[in-house]
Amino acid sequence: MYAVIETGGKQYHVEVGTELAVELLDVEPGQEITLDRVLLVADGDEAAIGRPLVAGAVVSATVLRADRADKVISFKYKPKARRRVKKGHRQEQTILRVTDVTLNGKSAAETERIAAETRKTERERLAEAAAVQAVSDAALAATLASKAAAAEAAAAPTAGAPAVGAKKPARSTPKASAPAVDKAKPADKAKAAGAAPAGGAPARAAKKPAADAAKPAPKRPATPKKED
Repeated sequence: MYAVIETGGKQYHVEVGTELAVELLDVEPGQEITLDRVLLVADGDEAAIGRPLVAGAVVSATVLRADRADKVISFKYKPKARRRVKKGHRQEQTILRVTDVTLNGKSAAETERIAAETRKTERERLAEAAAVQAVSDAALAATLASKAAAAEAAAAPTAGAPAVGAKKPARSTPKASAPAVDKAKPADKAKAAGAAPAGGAPARAAKKPAADAAKPAPKRPATPKKED
């Protein structure tokens, strides 16, 4: 629910909890005041429009403090006359907090209070459900941990007894030494084969290269044709 009020020649849109600065009022901080110049009150899809005021509508507010608005600079000058006038002004204001909007006995503050209690009750219900779930989760975790510990204890072998199904270590038998393999390079083997043994026959001479390529056969002389 919200309302449009008039004070100090100005109109303000207010709701429950709204803080606004109005023109200076003759009131003290902490005082409760009533603003009866209500121009409009709206509640959901329903609205009451005043002509000019809404009958039975009242806005209550609490005075927070007296304050001053931001400074406004007023500067005047006259050209070619060397006249310059600069002034500052801060408007006196009263700060209000709206506490309730009432229309025909229906209070916006009471509606807000009921809604807040409903939200609080819902939050408390969710918190209780979360606490119960946390307790059940902790119990389940403890049960699973105890089962896991029991399974590990049952699977562990007793001291001094071999584990069931354990394989005996295989006896290591010395391997027969394999015959030595001549790992000499082919080039070294060729050199060793080509070397002449001491006191033996001379090494075979290397083969001579093949004969030169055959010369082309001489051409036959062409035989003259006989004439008839």
